[in-house]
Amino acid sequence: MKKRIAIITGASGGLGKEFVALMTNEKVDEIWCVARNIKKLNMIREEYGDIIIPLSFDLSEQESITGIRKILEKEQPVIAYLINNAGIGENLSPYKELSLEKVNSIIQVNCNAVASLCTICIPYMQEESRILNISSQSSFQPVPYLNLYAATKVFVLNLTRALNLELKELGISVTAVCPGWIDTEMLPKTQNGKKIKYPGLISPKRVAVEALSDAKKKKDMSVCTLYVKYMHLLTKIFPQKKIMKAWVKNISKLV
Repeated sequence: MKKRIAIITGASGGLGKEFVALMTNEKVDEIWCVARNIKKLNMIREEYGDIIIPLSFDLSEQESITGIRKILEKEQPVIAYLINNAGIGENLSPYKELSLEKVNSIIQVNCNAVASLCTICIPYMQEESRILNISSQSSFQPVPYLNLYAATKVFVLNLTRALNLELKELGISVTAVCPGWIDTEMLPKTQNGKKIKYPGLISPKRVAVEALSDAKKKKDMSVCTLYVKYMHLLTKIFPQKKIMKAWVKNISKLV
């Protein structure tokens, strides 16, 4: 009998680690935790035991996708969950300050890796298998000074919702998780010596719990908290240009 697994990228901390904790209560034999930092991955294994399979891969490199594919070909598991959580953000700053290397890394991890992992994992899925792709509230409209990150999350959102419809006949659900600001180490607390206040800041645990619940309901989007739902509604009611201008005005002292 084939083993059932969950694959979680960006599993070494923050939201990814919360998903790891949730997966330990699911009907899976192994949790493949993908991240660059093998030390942190081994600490997760020490915490949860042999169910954790640490896989040290850098998803900004296409060779890592090939490496994961080779392991899948060898192990031939049933993938119960694929959680594409790994992502690269950008600080609030003008686009001209982004290096070419950073631009390529953001697109590779946030877009290419997500699409590639879906491609190599779907053949190992069965009815009731689930994919959760981490998008963002920033996918609802263009976001100046976070424009590349936001644009990649639009890609994730649209890819996910389309896949959910395509794979429905196979019983596979695909959910785009669209949180607002998440209180993790990845989120900078200051910018240019000034403290940043994040509206609607939420814990990663709450995002993970609601996302998993929505995935089990086969929703194509998981929008956590009334604040984010309100912001989602605003983008449907008001012209995006006005929303962008209001955003730029609010952050003008930070960039």
